[in-house]
Order: sequence, then C-alpha cells, then structure tokens
Amino acid sequence: MTVLTAVLLLVAVATAVATGARHWRIPAPSLLVIAGVGVGLLPWVMAFRVSPQVINLVVLPPLLYASAEEISWRELRRVWRPVTVLAFGLVLASAAAVGAVAAALTPLSGTMALVLGAVLASTDPVAVTALGRRLALPPRIQMMVQAESLFNDATSLVLFKVAVGTAVAGGALSGGTAAGEFVALGGGGALVGAAVAGAVALIRRRTEDPVLETVIALVTPYAAYVLAEDVHASGVTAVVVAGVVLGGQTQRLTNAPIRLQVHAVYGTVVFLLESVVFALIGLELPSLIRDLGAEGHTWPLQALAVAGTLLTVRMLWVSPLSAAMQRRHGIGPISWRVPSVLSWAGTRGVLPLAAALSIPLTAHDGTPLPQRELVLVLTTAVVVFTLVLQGFTLAPVVRRSGIALEPTSTARQEANARDSLARAGLTQLEQLADLEAAPEVVVDQLRRGLQARIDHARSEMDEAADPADSTATAYRSMRRALIEAESAELQRLYDEHRISDTTRRRIQRALDQEDVGLGE
Repeated sequence: MTVLTAVLLLVAVATAVATGARHWRIPAPSLLVIAGVGVGLLPWVMAFRVSPQVINLVVLPPLLYASAEEISWRELRRVWRPVTVLAFGLVLASAAAVGAVAAALTPLSGTMALVLGAVLASTDPVAVTALGRRLALPPRIQMMVQAESLFNDATSLVLFKVAVGTAVAGGALSGGTAAGEFVALGGGGALVGAAVAGAVALIRRRTEDPVLETVIALVTPYAAYVLAEDVHASGVTAVVVAGVVLGGQTQRLTNAPIRLQVHAVYGTVVFLLESVVFALIGLELPSLIRDLGAEGHTWPLQALAVAGTLLTVRMLWVSPLSAAMQRRHGIGPISWRVPSVLSWAGTRGVLPLAAALSIPLTAHDGTPLPQRELVLVLTTAVVVFTLVLQGFTLAPVVRRSGIALEPTSTARQEANARDSLARAGLTQLEQLADLEAAPEVVVDQLRRGLQARIDHARSEMDEAADPADSTATAYRSMRRALIEAESAELQRLYDEHRISDTTRRRIQRALDQEDVGLGE
C-alpha cells in the first residue's frame, strides 16, 4: 500500500466516521479518535507517521483561522480578564504541575518532564471548537472557552521551545530567556497577523470575483503562519490574530454571494481536515506504543496520572476565578455550574500532538535525545483520553449544569430578529413608494413578500412561546412541499431544453437558500 493510497483511505474512513457522528449526534472528534485507535491496532495496518511540518503547515493554519473567525470582538472585550488569567496563569500552573508529577512518577528527566508539561499545558482550539459547536452554551461562556483555547497557545509554545532547547543543550532553564522568547514569539506573531489582516482587507475590498475571494480566504492563514515563522515569531498567534481581525470585518469586505461561497468552501475544508487529523491522533498511538518497547509497560498509569493532574489543576484554577467573577458581577450565591463546565471543556487535541512530534531526534552532541518516545506516547495517550472521556461526557455535564440555552430561547431570539429586519425593510419600502422610485406593481410585490416574512416570524415566536402551537411547523412543512414541487418543475423545464443549465442552477440555488432559511 502506497502512502497516497493510505492517505486516500484515511480520508474516506474519517469522512464516513464523521458523517456517522453527525447523524448519531455523537462528538465527532471523540469517535474519530476511537476509530483511529481501532484501525491502528489491526495487524496488517502499517505504522503511520505524520511529519510535524505537515500538521503545523498544512493542517493547523486553516483550522485555527476558522476558529478565530468565529470570535466576536464585542464578546471578547467582555471576557478578556478571565481569558488572560487562564491563557497565562493556568498554562504556567499546568506545565509546572505536570512536570513535577512526570518527574516523580515516570523515568523522564527533569527537563523532559518539563517538555511534557509544556506540550500538554494548553487546551486545543480545534478540539474545543469542534466539541463546542454542538452545545448551546451561553455566549459569555462559549466565548471564554473558545478564546482561552486560542490565546493560550503562545504561552505553551514559548514554554515548549525553551524546555526543548534546554533538553537538547543539556543546560538549565533561564527565566530571562523565557520572558524574552515570549515577547518575541507572541508579540511578533501578533504584529505579523495584524499586518497580514490589514493587507488582506485592502485586497478584498477591491475584489468582487468569487473565485479570487475564495482563493484569498484559503491562502490568508497560510500566509500569516509562514511569514510569522520566517521572522521567528509565533505562526499560531499570527493566524489567530489575522482570523479575529478579519472575522469581524466580513460583512464589510464582501457581498452575500461571495460570503455564501467562501463559507461553503471553508466548511468543506475544515470538515475534511478535522476528520483526518483526529483520526490520525488515534491511528498513531498503537505504533508509538510498539516503539516504546518492553520498558514502557506502566505508561497507561502514567498517562492517567498526567491527565488527572491536568484536570485537577484546571478545576482548582477555574473555581476561584469563577467565584471572583460571580462576586464582581453581583450574582447571588456562588454557583458550581459554570466552573464545572469550564473545567470539563479543557480538552487537548491537535496542537499538543504537533508540538510533541516536533521534538528533535538528537541532542546537540548528535546522540539520540533520550526519552523522546515516552513523551510522544504520554502526549498522545492524554490527548486520546481527554477527547474520549471529556468529549463524550461534556454534553451531559452541560445538561446537568442547566446553563445551556433552551432551544425555544434561541428560536424566539432569531424570530424577533427576523421580524425586526422585515419591518425595517417594509418601512424603507414605504418611503421609496412615497417617492415613486419604482412601479406600483413592483412595490406591491415586495410589500407582500415582506409581510409574509413578518407573519412567518410571528408564527415562530408564537411556537417558541407555546411549543404545542404547530402553526410555524405547518408553514415550514407546506412551504418545503411547494419548494419541492418548484424544484421538480424546474428540472422538467431543463429536461425539455426550455431553459439553460445556468438558469437552472441560479434558480435552484435561490430555492435551496429559501429552504435553508426555513430552519428546522
């Protein structure tokens, strides 16, 4: 089996598993990891190794960029204090605790134990975003979890690079060196990301071609990452900053058709990359264990101890922080619900694995770097453990906490927004009609359409208030039946050569957009 064949099979298997996960409402990352471990245990499957350069350069930039684009500046400003505490303080505390436990319970030396702690110190934005999409968390909590996972990488990567450099050189850790590297990596990456975002914004304002817009959107994260790494800054930070800056300007940079196309293309790319990368995490674990040899029989207990340390430190850090926030905002009795969700959402994923794979093979003197295989095994095992355990149980924890938004609340908010938009359009239409800016037949047609939207929004609000009321459901069902009939008629006209393929596609796209707009 060639490498290309193996990659294609992996893509097919990962896509099928991820599709099944969506159908069964199971967290896709968790199921993909289990599937990868299962495939990796088969005796005829070759040992799978993925270069860290492939993960760092090909996989991570678009996944990080897609997660960063979902960050709202307004929401981020509301939570920047706790996010800063978690992104810096919790990362340092986690790295120190894991390093101490690993040095005490494993054969790892002090420097290699610190390398392991730095690798596992930060939560993973790709895993957190993939798991969080399924949960109706309140906006503030969702933003805290997602922003923390994006911004804590600079801290952990600085620790990792310093620790690896110390392990390779065989020297002692220097606090001054660590501080200098942090400023160079994090600050430099932020500057590069902001510069790339500014340049891309200027280009996109002058571009109206959907193909070019899609290419620019796909190239942007890679440009930010490569440029930052070339100047010895943090590529991860550059991608995150570029994504956050450009994500808040999307409405001003492009029109509706381009946004729809870019969103569809990016959704496909992210789906494929997420599916493959989480399957790879599970696939690599069996081969790494085989490489560990007979001396690594105790690695499962060691991995459990490390994972337990990470979870314990996170709980001890998040609980007082949450209590302080609740007191600051004048909330009544201190609640356990928010810290439990924040603590349990700290999964590890792609970034720790990529960092561990990038550990050098040899020291400065040319000898093999000792205990590298054990760091890889423990890292991968902890990633698999957190993705499976926390991934499968995060939704029940959120439900038990009672902080998830009710579907009726979300539906009511969306219906209110649709009603307000339709009324604003109707008001503008009446003003244009008074100016006689359009024929009366056109105004009347638009008025009927807007009034239909208002009536539809009202029925959705009524159904949200009283789920027993099936008016909105009946409307959606009947409208979809009509759309299906219109689609069949459109296909008949095309089959009879009465319309061109271009006309058929344009009209079908409009029908599809209306169908999606009807909601569930």
